[in-house]
Amino acid sequence: MTLYDYDREQQISCLCGVDEAGRGPLAGPVVAAAVILPLNEEIEGINDSKKLTEKKREALCEQIKQKAIAYSIGSASVEEIDTYNILQATFLAMKRAVEGLNRKPDFVLIDGNKNPDVGIPSRFVVKGDATSANIAAASILAKVTRDHYMMELDQQYPEYQLAKHKGYGTKLHHQMILEYGMAPIHRRSFLVKLRAKEPSISLYRGEYGEKIAYGYLKKNGYTVLAKNYHSPYGEIDLIAQKDGILSFIEVKLRDVSCLYEAEESITKTKQKKIIQTAEYFLQQHSTQLQPRFDIIGITLLGEQQVNIRFLSNAFVLEES
Repeated sequence: MTLYDYDREQQISCLCGVDEAGRGPLAGPVVAAAVILPLNEEIEGINDSKKLTEKKREALCEQIKQKAIAYSIGSASVEEIDTYNILQATFLAMKRAVEGLNRKPDFVLIDGNKNPDVGIPSRFVVKGDATSANIAAASILAKVTRDHYMMELDQQYPEYQLAKHKGYGTKLHHQMILEYGMAPIHRRSFLVKLRAKEPSISLYRGEYGEKIAYGYLKKNGYTVLAKNYHSPYGEIDLIAQKDGILSFIEVKLRDVSCLYEAEESITKTKQKKIIQTAEYFLQQHSTQLQPRFDIIGITLLGEQQVNIRFLSNAFVLEES
């Protein structure tokens, strides 16, 4: 049975399909499309948009627009996603798409496993974009429309390289966020969840903090001797010298919403490991420099702004 056969079996004179694109990305809106196809004239090649090449999607998108009885695009913004959550924002985009049709359908088929209230009798179809021609057509329009919009955003925010990943959470996108900070196009609620769940995000954040600290030290006349120095006891983020001082530096990156200061996160156990690693370094490298333990606390303020606190002689090993 073909996708068109499924729609014909519904025996509904004006049947509409609805699907979305962009539920998963870290940036950009979620976009939905509503499509009413003529069921007596098939568009060859219509299928789930994820199974089609970009070139094929583009070609089919134009055919769908030309041959559809009606079609409409709806979206929900980044602000709405962060306010309502992605599921409710998706439902909102779907409802807007249906409301935008210039012909009211008799019934609506919606891709997914939940049925939002679109103001017209409807039901959900699991894997609907691989089942119904109308839903598949909607998936193509939603995907192409969102991709085009992300390409436009790429012109406004070239540093994030949106043309390559369309806002999805690729390694490249993670790195660009950490290098340039969050932009208005980013879903803050998604990024908070990622920081909590993905170890890779913590790794990138550590690298980002050390990069900022390195630049700060160079700007203030320090010579950086080592980065991420390892010993059998632990690791020191940066080792630098200036004016006869050998500075062993721990870098701490925090968000502005964080309730504790950088130095509070360095426990006595952590301090001891840092000092033991410093002693190991001194055993391996003869020097007349005076050792000191410092902290560089970096607070992310948003929109590529940071606050840097340099805490000199932040701790010493207490005698037991």
